[in-house]
Amino acid sequence: MRAPDLILHNGSITTLDPSLPQVSAVAITDGRITAAGGEELLASAGRDTVRIDLKGRRAIPGLNDSHIHVIRGGLNFTMELRWDGVPSLALALEMLREQARRTPPPQWVRVIGGWTEFQFVERRMPTLDERWRGWGRTKLIIRNYKVIPIIKAHYRP
Repeated sequence: MRAPDLILHNGSITTLDPSLPQVSAVAITDGRITAAGGEELLASAGRDTVRIDLKGRRAIPGLNDSHIHVIRGGLNFTMELRWDGVPSLALALEMLREQARRTPPPQWVRVIGGWTEFQFVERRMPTLDERWRGWGRTKLIIRNYKVIPIIKAHYRP
């Protein structure tokens, strides 16, 4: 049997297995937990096994930091617009007009996310005229995949 690549030990490790809800050590091989138990798992270590002493800390396998901004997202969800996967610039601009209509003043409409002009059938960015049309006094920021802001800081009279 191959030695594990990693052993986490001396911790409080949640397994999510009802028959063994918590252990103090786990062995991991090829990115998968291959054994769960106690300090006896250290005996399975090989020369190249990395051993991490958790010093009593909690470990919860399977959680992945997807780098979300929960607070910002919650505060701004109703004022942000995503164009990811929108097939046409015409549809994107219609979405923008609708978002501007429901965004309360003095808030800005924010187009965020990983969109690119090449996803649109028109294969172009919105023109300056298109960016100004349709949202009255609502302030607007459009950010594309290049993270270059296109800002309408003030409304046109």
